[in-house]
Parts: sequence; C-alpha cells; structure tokens
Amino acid sequence: MSDPVRNTTADRADRVRRSTEPRVNQQIDFQTEGNIRRYSQRDAVAIRRRINELDREWDVERILEVNASTLALTGLILGITVNRKWLYLTGGVLTFLLQHGVQGWCPPLPILRRMGIRTRGEIDREKYALKGYMEEKA
Repeated sequence: MSDPVRNTTADRADRVRRSTEPRVNQQIDFQTEGNIRRYSQRDAVAIRRRINELDREWDVERILEVNASTLALTGLILGITVNRKWLYLTGGVLTFLLQHGVQGWCPPLPILRRMGIRTRGEIDREKYALKGYMEEKA
C-alpha cells in the first residue's frame, strides 16, 4: 500500500494529484508500485527496457496539451470554413486549458486520471526507483 506521508507531500506539490480524487491517486500509486516490484525482480536489460518505455510515456499534461491544441485548431478551421459556431469549440477548449494552467484542474482531467494517465512525477518515481535496482544488478 502507498506511504501516506509521501502521498501527502506529493499531493501538495503536484496540482494534478491535488485535483484528483484520492481513490484515483491510490489506484495509480498501486499500479506504479506494482510495476516497480515486478521489474525489480528482472535483469538489468529488462529494467533498462522499462526505463526507456517510461521515457516515452506521455504524462497527463502532454495529453491535455495535445488534445486541447487539436480540438482548438479543429474548431478554428471549421469556424473559418464551415460555420462560425465552431469557434465556440475553440473558445471552450482554450478556456479549459487556461483553467488547467491556473488551477491544475479542467473537466477532462478526472477522465484521464481514471484511465490511469500519470503525471510526470509519478512516471519519474517509477523510473528512478528502477534505476536504483538496475545499478544494484550491474
């Protein structure tokens, strides 16, 4: 189970974790800890492969930024070429993005977090734990 002191400290420092339901944070932490346990039992090559996967894993911020940009551009293009009402999509998406930038929360965030999309800090926690195990095996 997760260390409540570590999670409290992490939650204070991380706006996304602070804005996520505690139950969802616990599920993500449980999955991360399971990954660490599973890969810590493997050889250095398997751990290195996992670390490379973690380097390529998209965090929740990146997913939000890419999705928001895609929707905003789509709304802009459709607003210019089809119907000006599509500009409301662009305005709505940019409002959500601004809200996320200021508060660390926006409507898509709970959905992404329930899907298990992690923050960069959560990904890095697994990565650096595995680096420690890899060094032990070297």
